Amino acid sequence: MEVAASARKPATKRKLDDAVSNGGEATEVDLSLLEAIEKSQNAVEVLDLRAIKKHVLSFERRLKENIEARLKYPNQPDRFADSEVELHEELQKLKVLAGAPELYPDLVSLNVVPSIVDLLNHDNTDIAIDVVQLLQDLTDEDVLDENDDSARVLVDSLVDNSVLELLVQNLHRLNDSDPDENAAVYGTLATVENLIEVKPAVAELVCEKTKLLKWLLGKIKVREFDSNKQYASEILAILLQSSTVNQKKLGQMNGVDVVLQAVAMYKSKDPKSSDEEEMLENLFDCLCCLLMPLENKERFVKAEGVELMIIIMKQKKLAYASAIRALDFAMTKYPPACERFVDVLGLKTAFAAFMGKIPVSKKNKKERYQEELEERIVSLIASLFGGILRGSRRERLLSKFVENECEKIDRLMELYIRYSDRVKAETERLNQVELDDLEMDEDEKYNRKLESGLYTLQLIAVILGHLWCLEHPQMRGRIELLLKQNKLSKKHIKDILQEYHDNIGDLDGPEEKERAQAKIQKFIVVL
Repeated sequence: MEVAASARKPATKRKLDDAVSNGGEATEVDLSLLEAIEKSQNAVEVLDLRAIKKHVLSFERRLKENIEARLKYPNQPDRFADSEVELHEELQKLKVLAGAPELYPDLVSLNVVPSIVDLLNHDNTDIAIDVVQLLQDLTDEDVLDENDDSARVLVDSLVDNSVLELLVQNLHRLNDSDPDENAAVYGTLATVENLIEVKPAVAELVCEKTKLLKWLLGKIKVREFDSNKQYASEILAILLQSSTVNQKKLGQMNGVDVVLQAVAMYKSKDPKSSDEEEMLENLFDCLCCLLMPLENKERFVKAEGVELMIIIMKQKKLAYASAIRALDFAMTKYPPACERFVDVLGLKTAFAAFMGKIPVSKKNKKERYQEELEERIVSLIASLFGGILRGSRRERLLSKFVENECEKIDRLMELYIRYSDRVKAETERLNQVELDDLEMDEDEKYNRKLESGLYTLQLIAVILGHLWCLEHPQMRGRIELLLKQNKLSKKHIKDILQEYHDNIGDLDGPEEKERAQAKIQKFIVVL
């Protein structure tokens, strides 16, 4: 019907033009014909079960014809070329199914998913690319919005029919230099992301069943920047962010070293575009996720990651704050990283940041950026105190708080007062919320306070506890003076530490919890 309408259109247009030129009047018949043509062009196919069956049957028929032609004439491409074109057209038509995600369970029940997925193995790369585009469309986040149950049915069927293995297998034969294949690389990564969005378990499945991690590492190794390298960094971060299994697996694949090499390209230069900047942030996200398991912290230190982060900080380029974040992850509960940091003269660089001497750019003029930097630096210094307990390294750390007339203590107390005021304001707000009859349990209240700055305040209190335990008269005098000037006493610090003590969790086991609580209790008693 549409073909017939489009075939008539040029003749009709000429007839209308002739009528206008012969006196400016078109007949009533001509106008009616134009109206009918316009309606036929604007007609939208109604997608229901019947329409889906029609599309599926047509696709299966073309697929069968193509298989038969290839089997009959395996060495004569011209004899099966037509069937391949027809199969391509049917795959394009199947994209219309994305318009009715609520019917995905019916699509699955028609048992067409195995046939579609198998085509990722097709000898003709163009057909495999068609399938990648189709899968990307069917699983698109906007398409699946508000169709969670239907989406899960489709994704489960795709995974059960080895879509992950075949997608990654096809990925290895795609050539970035070819525009269509380059687009298919992006489409493959997008499809994997879509599948994870619907079924988070896919993040570990795809790493367990395929060589995607290896492919992603190879992609971020490439020196030249392009959109697929950016997307590869993003997918890698997604795979690592909530999976200890993936973090450990990548660590065993020399992933820490590869990510450090990728980051090292920006130690003395900035990204040239916002997309490249985003990729660099993704790479640091990957690095920080990798630094969660203890064994990867060890790999980081051995690969001279501490030294690289200090170099990046000294260069004062865009990655400055990201380097501090990575160091914070590396040094948390890992003394060897803290020791290496002191040994390679990191204290000077860290305390310059602590004192607010940070590089100025459009990005870091933003208040939130500076706050995040403050919080990371406080955490890093708290890790140093927790990881370096004795010897010359400890003395070098402590001497920083005495030099220049205790300016570091002045800064520490400045931050303590600021974060204390913020937490106090949030506490008062939460109390008011309760007065307004909005129920909120203690855990929720505590989490809200943590978000408002309580965690950083607790870390500052821990650092003050370490300093007080030294029994250094100049330090103690300075702390007491600054508390008094702000109408506070040591009891205020003790109360912050007590709340921290009472809320230490047992995520690292009961023994670690007991050890951590004993350390905080010591500070409370000494104060």
